[in-house]
Amino acid sequence: MTSVLAPPRTSGDLDAPPVASTALPRGSRTLAWSFIGASAVAVGAAAAGPVWLQLPLMLLAVVSGLWAMAYAVRRMALPGHRGPWRMLLTAASLFFVGMIVRAVVPGAGASPPTSMALIPDAFVLPGYILIGCSFAQMLRRRRAADDDPARVDAVLVGLAAAFISWTYLIVPSIDLVGLSPLRVANSFFPVLDVVLLVLTAQLALSGGARQPSLWLLILASAGMFVGDFLFMLRDGGVAHVPQHTIDVLFMAIFLLVGAAGLHPSMRTLTEPQQIIVKDLSKVRTTLIALLVVVPTIITALRPAGSTMNSVVSATLCSLLILAVLARVVRSNNSRARAERATRRRATHDALTDLPNRELLTETITHWADRAAAGEQEISLLFIDLDRFKMVNDHWGHQVGDELLCAVAGRLSAQIRAEDLVCRIGGDEFVIALASPSHSALAESFADRVLAEFARPFELSVGNVVISASIGVAKAQGSARALELIRDADTAMYKAKGSGRNAYALFDTSLRDEVRDRMNLEQALRRALPRGELSVHFQPIVDLATDELDGFEALMRWNHPTLGAVSPVDFIPVAEETGLIVESGAWLLRESATQLAVWTAERGPGARRLHVSVNVSVRQLRDRTIVDIVRGVLTDTGLGPDQLWLEITESGVMEDIETALATLTELRGLGVTLCIDDFGTGYSSLSYLNRLPVGIVKIDRSFVNRVGQDGADEPIVRAVLAMTRAMNLRVVAEGVETEAQRDWLRDQGCDLAQGWLYGKAELPENLTTWIHRPVAA
Repeated sequence: MTSVLAPPRTSGDLDAPPVASTALPRGSRTLAWSFIGASAVAVGAAAAGPVWLQLPLMLLAVVSGLWAMAYAVRRMALPGHRGPWRMLLTAASLFFVGMIVRAVVPGAGASPPTSMALIPDAFVLPGYILIGCSFAQMLRRRRAADDDPARVDAVLVGLAAAFISWTYLIVPSIDLVGLSPLRVANSFFPVLDVVLLVLTAQLALSGGARQPSLWLLILASAGMFVGDFLFMLRDGGVAHVPQHTIDVLFMAIFLLVGAAGLHPSMRTLTEPQQIIVKDLSKVRTTLIALLVVVPTIITALRPAGSTMNSVVSATLCSLLILAVLARVVRSNNSRARAERATRRRATHDALTDLPNRELLTETITHWADRAAAGEQEISLLFIDLDRFKMVNDHWGHQVGDELLCAVAGRLSAQIRAEDLVCRIGGDEFVIALASPSHSALAESFADRVLAEFARPFELSVGNVVISASIGVAKAQGSARALELIRDADTAMYKAKGSGRNAYALFDTSLRDEVRDRMNLEQALRRALPRGELSVHFQPIVDLATDELDGFEALMRWNHPTLGAVSPVDFIPVAEETGLIVESGAWLLRESATQLAVWTAERGPGARRLHVSVNVSVRQLRDRTIVDIVRGVLTDTGLGPDQLWLEITESGVMEDIETALATLTELRGLGVTLCIDDFGTGYSSLSYLNRLPVGIVKIDRSFVNRVGQDGADEPIVRAVLAMTRAMNLRVVAEGVETEAQRDWLRDQGCDLAQGWLYGKAELPENLTTWIHRPVAA
């Protein structure tokens, strides 16, 4: 198992505000590796070279290390990240001063130590403290989580090091007779190194970028512990350790810290890291076991010493065991927290933090068991925001998300403590209620929610009003969650189809409607490949001359078992599913191809006919319609003026900006654009003036009552006058009587279509119209 812990940031994490990344000095990587190589050669020469070369190399190494640390502070570290490196530079400078004091002041470097040793120690001790503070700052900047197991593992390393120091350094020093208090106190210096080991162990074990700079610092810390350990063994008279060995170790430490500062990876030591906590590896498990087992074995095998020795050894072993126990407990707690977090992510919506579909399903299943026993009723309110897409399209998805969060808050404020409000889709919410059987609680909740949506939502763009459609479904006991959600969803679509901003109750007849619609949809998906669709053409006549001006192409569907399916039934399904894009392109190609055939049959001297084809709002959103029209004109050889494209007012107004862009491109091809069913939609002069149309078709509902002093005659006169002023031609739809035709002709209407002239027919049934002689 692997989990990612994101590094936290607090106001105190850095000693300066975050700054933009600064480029590293040119050639910094080459400089670092050159320094490391030269350092390795120098340490080797000091260890095995002649005696006269040792002191110059020692001085050169110290000065080089100090220079490298100073260069790291000035050139390598980012301005807001220099604090830890300044501390390391200051600590190294104090150590250097302590070395000079030991060499210059008489008795300061004597062994065994005298009181003069306190003078260099006054510089060395603050240096240890500064190194500890530096490592602590690096760790604080890098660490990702408070429950990082590296903390406990580092404590284990420190306790084991403390046990070794106590057993093999401090106890032998104390047991020696005649030691001065100063020498005994000096024996505790490695304890400071233990603290540094704990910090560097955390740096190494906490994950993140383990790059060369980190490893160089770890080697420097380990070298410091070993060097101090050997120094105290020699100084305490516990073992004979050559001074030369200690000098080479401390020389290497200066060079290692300097190399860590020169390498470009030094920046990762002061930057928050993305920590990847993995399963415990076999190597790390073995090391943890050894850190516990070895001190325990040593304690058991060593002969009994003083009471203090036994107490300290037992205490350190106990602390090691407790540290392992703490690691187990922390690991278990961390895993439990991770599982809870994973569970919440799986059962809650990331945007609104509401329960999601999975938790809703679990809750309904749990309620169903209680409902069956206690005569309870489970009710769902399936809430869908009306025209939410327009919010995203107009203001952007950020405002859309803001609205969803506001809706979530308002719905949550309406429910009782025992109810549940969920977000189960993009703009779909569900309220789940449990109530006594046959209560009207769900209906009252639905009314309350609709009333809440009547109030504007205060968003960053201002007050936004949006309505909702709600479907209500109920079940008494043994409710199946998915079926109940489906039924509520079905009722919601009934509310949306009834005009939106309302609620509808589910009944079984809706389920039958959904089944029939799904069957129709599946059949429609197969209709075009199986050749079940056809094109019928209805004549459009010039009222002034009674000549044929063109045809409107209409899609028809004849199913093998369903028979002739009404366009009123299958066109809305094609619109909703997007099938209208493919079938509409087919209709366009078939209609244009047929008109090209008729044009060739009529000959060059005949009146130029047009074909009028309906274009849906889905086709307008799909910008490929422009390329399709361009290809159709090229393939058929029709003139652009022979192709009319009909659009509805309501379809354009759903997304007027997108529609306008597409219509402008189509008009640029030279085709004629028509507004279909004019008068039934917005019928706004301002919108009509914006659209690049050349034809207006008056809806049949107005034409039906003209010619006999009907109530709609003034409306039709007004439309004719308006369009005449805008230089638009007018087609009257649904002309069925001679009285209607004569009245429209008297009012100056240009064109007409309807059953007076003929219904929509297949091409082979329109031969009379194609070869109809022109009236004298």
